Amino acid sequence: MDNDSVATAYTTVDGDFVHELEIKRSRFITYLRRVESEAAARALVAELRKKHFDARHHCSAFILGPDRTAMRSNDDGEPSGTAGIPMLDALAKRETDAGKTDLSDISAVVVRYFGGILLGAGGLVRAYSESVSSALDAAPLLRRERLRILGLEADYAAAGRLENDLRSAGVQVLGTDYGPSAATLRVALNDEATLLAAFDDRLATLTAGASRAQDLGTEWVDVR
Repeated sequence: MDNDSVATAYTTVDGDFVHELEIKRSRFITYLRRVESEAAARALVAELRKKHFDARHHCSAFILGPDRTAMRSNDDGEPSGTAGIPMLDALAKRETDAGKTDLSDISAVVVRYFGGILLGAGGLVRAYSESVSSALDAAPLLRRERLRILGLEADYAAAGRLENDLRSAGVQVLGTDYGPSAATLRVALNDEATLLAAFDDRLATLTAGASRAQDLGTEWVDVR
């Protein structure tokens, strides 16, 4: 997972999800899966081709990365632009919060069983878009946040009080490691410059400047 991205948070689907619509006798079965690579997205298509070997189309779209740097779609035999692109638009333009479109690390595959009635280009666009949108309406989503991990050294006598003070201030304390001469508290903060600067100020106040934060890197964490 890219820890150097501009984004500090994004939304993805929580596992696998399946949703089905019937439109003019055609069955549109939408599969959503959380993926973190193009290979994983393509593996879902291959998996569903085997599972639904008798279906006419297995159209797909996926978005990858915290900054959504990879976006791909495939019409799989439907008229050009009538399936994959509408599916990708449904993913890319999905609002996960007011005015926020940050859905990523997600693959969508729509398996179509033709029902004998031609939908026309406009009908296909609407059908594939609606299939993905309806699936997203019902699918469980989760937030991913990039957290900055900091180590705070304190003497044994002060470590317990410092941990309590940080927790009371709403800081996420991951644990405390006890070394031969001092304790090190590990805390996680949203990886934003203003928040990190504010934390440094709070830490200086709490410890009278005796403790400084050591940068231990970043981690992407699921927030359910």
